[in-house]
Amino acid sequence: MKKYIPLLFALLICSITSQSLQAGNPDRQGEAGAYELLMNPWAKSAGLHTMTTATITGVEALRVNVAGLSRINKTEVNMGHALYLQGTDIRLNAFGIAQRVGESGSFGFSIMSVDFGDIRETTVNQPEGTGTTFSPQFFNIGVGYSHTFSNKISVGAAFRVVSESIADVSAMAFAVDAGVQYVAGDQDNFKFGISLRNIGSRMTYRGEGLAVQAPSPNSSGYELTFSQRAASFELPSLLNIGLAYDFLFNHHRLRVLGNFTAHSFSQDQIGGGLEYALNEVFMLRAGYKYEFGSENDIEGPIYTGLSAGASVAIPLSKEKKNTRLGIDYAYRATKVWNGTHNIAVRIAI
Repeated sequence: MKKYIPLLFALLICSITSQSLQAGNPDRQGEAGAYELLMNPWAKSAGLHTMTTATITGVEALRVNVAGLSRINKTEVNMGHALYLQGTDIRLNAFGIAQRVGESGSFGFSIMSVDFGDIRETTVNQPEGTGTTFSPQFFNIGVGYSHTFSNKISVGAAFRVVSESIADVSAMAFAVDAGVQYVAGDQDNFKFGISLRNIGSRMTYRGEGLAVQAPSPNSSGYELTFSQRAASFELPSLLNIGLAYDFLFNHHRLRVLGNFTAHSFSQDQIGGGLEYALNEVFMLRAGYKYEFGSENDIEGPIYTGLSAGASVAIPLSKEKKNTRLGIDYAYRATKVWNGTHNIAVRIAI
């Protein structure tokens, strides 16, 4: 019976997808919110434009495909930082930990926040500024579990809390991610993955900031405070399907991968990439992602499609080669501003 569980899980994902997603629908573009769920603070996967659905492992799997969470040795700790669209003063900060439980399962936890810096407060009566500043508080917390069957098939699910707020207005939502990874070949060369992300509740802003002063409708001479109703919005749901193949030559590895992303609130995306590794200590990677309809300069994506990255994973012990300190860097080119830079430090035990 156990060997059929991963298949049933994959069929469940496809069933949910067919009912929940309207993939590649440009007419719905801009209707969703909480787009920080699509921002990637982790450098290793960002170097391949987050197209690592089939190959992602450890903490970063909570952002891309939670099924890869269980493909770790014992423990992994990751800290990530990103300069998002350098020149906008927006930064991403993330921390995560993955811990193996038993022989085949792993739990993971991650938190990501968006730092907008200090924004000058303006009003209708003071368009040049009131002399004060504010900073929105955007963060999301994810908890996930993944299980590997016979070292070939991994399945996983994650639960996420999304929060956005300023001093007097806030919104919160809950989301679920699910994923499957399959590995085959004599040396586990072939990899396949499916992930469904950001399926959850609608978000609605509430708070005192939505209150307005207006004349009483029954009499004149004084004003009442009325609470405005804010429109609710959905989360940016998407489906990822990825393939990868590793060419192994003694101490060298060359990975070729491809990925398709079906967005429910924007255009679909397709892309591919290469990753070269020397003794799994030094790695170089590059990718390209194309968004259908990107020839439209106005509605096209901010990213040009190009990405690149590098990693160094230094063994900390001669006896335990899986105990490593890793440093990752990634760059994604953009049409305006100066691109997005990611850097991360991870410790694997």
